[in-house]
Amino acid sequence: MSFEWKGVFPALTTKFTNNDELDLDLFNHNLQFQIKAGVDGIILGGTLGEASVLTTDEKEKLVKFAIEKCEGRVPVVINIAEGSTKEALRQAELAKKWGAQGLMILPPMRYKSDHRETVTYFKTVADSTDLPMMIYNNPVDYKIDVTIDMFAELVECKNIGAVKESTRDVTNVTRLINKFGDRIKILCGVDTLAMEELCLGADGWVAGLVCAFPAETVAIYRLVKAGKIAEAAKIYRWFMPLLELDIHPKLVQYIKLAEKQAGIGSESVRAPRLTLVGEERKRILEVIDTGIASRPVLPDYLNL
Repeated sequence: MSFEWKGVFPALTTKFTNNDELDLDLFNHNLQFQIKAGVDGIILGGTLGEASVLTTDEKEKLVKFAIEKCEGRVPVVINIAEGSTKEALRQAELAKKWGAQGLMILPPMRYKSDHRETVTYFKTVADSTDLPMMIYNNPVDYKIDVTIDMFAELVECKNIGAVKESTRDVTNVTRLINKFGDRIKILCGVDTLAMEELCLGADGWVAGLVCAFPAETVAIYRLVKAGKIAEAAKIYRWFMPLLELDIHPKLVQYIKLAEKQAGIGSESVRAPRLTLVGEERKRILEVIDTGIASRPVLPDYLNL
């Protein structure tokens, strides 16, 4: 499947049963809500997907199951987050074998690679596959900044076509467009900056709270791209207290609780993560339930 790095790409959570096994039925329940809401692709095995605690067999099951249930309606992208180039190459090879249609890739994990090492890492993986690739640039959480100068070298790889822009610096959107035009598609990776970056020319949104609120997320994207800024801003303002759950170390627990309250997920996480308890759970529930109670009526955004 050929596709564009454009639109809303949910970073889907991985659903677990109470016995700590993959809950594929609940995963599919959420997936169908995403597709019905109009998302443009899905991403598996990201931070929200608890990739660091998934086995290779579980990743294979998720990818193959998602491809089956998507039925060609949207592309299935899988994340690569590895400490060694050798393992990243293996994951890229497996992704192709399983049928994934694209890759999102982080810089090397745990070791802070320099400019030359980072570029070499990305190029080595890109040259090993024909799958479209999106670079995940998140120096705040992962300590390596994929700079404009690095991208100037990375564009030599034809299948590196996008960046998940998570620097928290909205001016980086303008810098990337000034330097590369539309050669590198820009997808905002920080929920609380999404509308700002879309207005500045970002091509899409790798979203988190979309897992619980898919229609509202897609509506904002479609309204902005249709030039209906005031309508989008009204929804975005309602959404902001919820979107702020995406920029916390416990984003997985927070967003999974939101999925549960929205009726399209569960709180189950995999250790060492633990479900929320006590005052923290009460505080997050209040944010979520307030948002659900005041959910806006959406325009016919799918037909803009």
